[in-house]
Amino acid sequence: MPQAQRDIEVTLRESIGIAMASGSSETSHGPHFFQNAQSFSIGRQSNISQQTDYFIHNHAPGHMGLLDMLDPIPDASYSRNRQTSPPDSDCLPGTRRDMLKRVSAWADASVLLPNPHVMWLYGYVGCGKSAIAQTVAEKYARKGRLAGSFFFFRTSRDRSRTARFVATLASQIAASIPSTAPLIETALKRHVGLLHSTTSLSSQLEHLVYGPIKSVRWESLGRNLLRGPYIIVIDGLDECEDRDDIALFIDHMLDFFSRNPHIPLRFFIASRVEEHIRTRLNDREVRLVNLVDHTSVDDIATAMHASFALAARHNRIIQAYGPWPSPADLSQLVHHTGCSFAFMSTLLKFILGPSPDNLTPMQRLPLALDINLGLDGLYLDTLSRAGQLPHFSSIITLIALAENPFSIAELGKLLRIERTEVVRVLIELHAILQVPGDDYGPVTMFHTSLHDFLTHPGRSGPFYIDPSQSQDLARRCKKVLSARSSNLSHDSAAPASPLEEGGLNHLIWRIHV
Repeated sequence: MPQAQRDIEVTLRESIGIAMASGSSETSHGPHFFQNAQSFSIGRQSNISQQTDYFIHNHAPGHMGLLDMLDPIPDASYSRNRQTSPPDSDCLPGTRRDMLKRVSAWADASVLLPNPHVMWLYGYVGCGKSAIAQTVAEKYARKGRLAGSFFFFRTSRDRSRTARFVATLASQIAASIPSTAPLIETALKRHVGLLHSTTSLSSQLEHLVYGPIKSVRWESLGRNLLRGPYIIVIDGLDECEDRDDIALFIDHMLDFFSRNPHIPLRFFIASRVEEHIRTRLNDREVRLVNLVDHTSVDDIATAMHASFALAARHNRIIQAYGPWPSPADLSQLVHHTGCSFAFMSTLLKFILGPSPDNLTPMQRLPLALDINLGLDGLYLDTLSRAGQLPHFSSIITLIALAENPFSIAELGKLLRIERTEVVRVLIELHAILQVPGDDYGPVTMFHTSLHDFLTHPGRSGPFYIDPSQSQDLARRCKKVLSARSSNLSHDSAAPASPLEEGGLNHLIWRIHV
């Protein structure tokens, strides 16, 4: 058996073990456990290991088991090795308490009460969406109520597409709700080619996820209903390249819940605000939560305090120094973050991370407090990661020279490039820029020191931006406006957006001139 297959078998067994540890009544479904199952046999139903073996290996020699048929992605769930399969984030102890309480209140509400089946957590890049998704998945796995989880990631081939998305979820559902396993296997045998690329995502979802869950005799599992519905956690929908499939997934999901309002299943979704996602999840049947509105200074302070305490446990130099940092220095660092977890991470990396100048964390702290000089090395490192991307220079120049910040949509219009090209660059800069959760919020710098850095040739080196370029930018933008007006005059039927009706001219004069 390949190593990846062995790894996921261990994960499946562990997920069953977690459910057992939380109470045998939560995993033993009595005489109705295998209701509707066909053409299979198993030993004593009380042996959870044998139940797991059912969907891992069919008992017939040489027969392909359910796990083999589904061939799930081994590193897509919450239990992946986050260091090798990012995002590598979760909530530090004591942080995000209000947000996590809000999620729990929604997830734990009775299915018999009016409550949306879907919660959508959205916000700008780097604001902590994946950390919360990871924490929510871990919590409900411990409770035995995590039906499945999937963490999309842009640079991971399998996790940036939908080709194996449904099969991966189905394998996890079979593990967490064992009575669905024979139903999933029956669907695979009955519908030949169900996992083929030519089969629609809707058909896969219906036969491998929603159908098996719906067919479970929930009315005979009263204790399961009392303990709350199952949760599926999906992170990074905006990271998936198959935008049409993601739109189809959302439409199908909402339609399923509209037809089955009392099904004990809920989806927790975290993502940026892409149009193909926003236009569908902005629905009265979805609980909308803007993470930016739920990030407090106390969260930042708690996270910083925990990070310094962790560093002290593993760093002999800090231990020898004694209590550090002082309350006043910690308060100033919290103020510098602008209530952003992403920039907090940037500051902590500078203070506590490896240093090419051989300075101790205590020596780097004053530099971070004097932020105009302290972060030059980190700014250089971050900009270098994006420096080779198409349009990088034009995008960072516009951001640096704008008197009032531009949105992603406006940057695309001014530079005459697709918004996806703008986002591609900005995502690599989220440690130093606040990238909004949608295409219309302003792209801003976390701290004015970045502007000072970029416009100082002795500090920024190859990334220096001459402030006099604003004149050239204004002229280039006027050419875009002229070309746009000419195109519109030749196509009177074309609808004019606000930008096309003179808004672009307004954007030009928002550049420092």
